Amino acid sequence: MRVLVAVCVLFAALSAVCSAQSGDVAVTPLTDSDIKLLRSDVQQDKNQIITDTMQFTTAEAAAFWPVYRVYADKQHAIGDKRLQLIKDYAMSYDTLDDAKARDLVQRMINIEDETVNLREDSWPGFMKALGAKRAAKFYQVDSRLSLLVNLQLSAAIPLIP
Repeated sequence: MRVLVAVCVLFAALSAVCSAQSGDVAVTPLTDSDIKLLRSDVQQDKNQIITDTMQFTTAEAAAFWPVYRVYADKQHAIGDKRLQLIKDYAMSYDTLDDAKARDLVQRMINIEDETVNLREDSWPGFMKALGAKRAAKFYQVDSRLSLLVNLQLSAAIPLIP
């Protein structure tokens, strides 16, 4: 539940950056340090959900967390690209033309491809750490958390006018 609240706070805050605003409303965008702090809180909550859901043995935890840290760092790098994409979309929302739309969509597709490739590339490490069945359970948990984030993003980002 804590992660849901943290994710909601993060993306409610991000919606200020992403939402189209009328000329009468002034919005102060989040700073990079604000976003870094919010993402740190979300990652802590995510780690707790993984811990609570997976109920690792001591041996599993010792094998899992080093693999996960590498995975999470790469997820974070992909998240940086996604955040920049969202910022770029917000900045061009009122003046979006076909060329910018093509660029944004291609970048979005590349981000999705990177995410899938990361999951594929990381699978052997998680499987070695946990075994196939337990690694599959982790992927379920990770997928659900990603879906939650994507749902929050989708709700916060307006459709192209």
